[in-house]
Amino acid sequence: MTLPLGPLTPLDATALLALGLAWTLSGWLIETPPRARPSVSLLMQDYRRDWMRTFVTRQPRIFDAQLIDSLRQGTAFFASACLIAIGGGVALIGNAAAVQRLADDLPLAASGPDVALKMLPVILLLANALLKFVWAHRLFGYCSILMAAVPNDPADPIAFHRAGQAAEINITAAKSFNRGLRSIYFALAALGWLLGAWGLLIGTALSTAVLLRREFASRSRQIILSREP
Repeated sequence: MTLPLGPLTPLDATALLALGLAWTLSGWLIETPPRARPSVSLLMQDYRRDWMRTFVTRQPRIFDAQLIDSLRQGTAFFASACLIAIGGGVALIGNAAAVQRLADDLPLAASGPDVALKMLPVILLLANALLKFVWAHRLFGYCSILMAAVPNDPADPIAFHRAGQAAEINITAAKSFNRGLRSIYFALAALGWLLGAWGLLIGTALSTAVLLRREFASRSRQIILSREP
């Protein structure tokens, strides 16, 4: 079935460009923040390295195994949720005519592209999130194997080297997981396009503001920075 797609208005194009730029630039800023003001994601990397160094001397290591398993379960949950949401979005496009009639009743959605086109950015962002979560899940699995390869004797010359490898894989997995979460934030922002171009612009601004506040100005960041008693 071929779905007619309405033309993009200049405001729609501007809103889509703003969404893409906000998604890209916010991710870049969070992952490569100014040296004087690190993000929460960057600060947590040091704690992950500390975790693996402590892991070498901790006996027994049941707590660490449970923790890495909970991280894998978290990524699996989000991957499953994204898969369900993508399916719902595709089904919505397949029945776009009925949804279009509902959208026509919204005052800001009476002109511009139809629902089929407006759902595409949402689905693409969710698909990106799904791929990030799947990769993060696999990397946490790699991390658990590297942790299992750490010798029980802290004096073993390869113990801390193996732990360091596990820490870096853990950090890479967390980075992929965080990228998936950011894609979900902006997928929610993209839903604002159903209300029109201004809805997309406002949703993008709100999602960006929430992300940056949590990374650079949140109470949790202040607590994480307090490394010394």
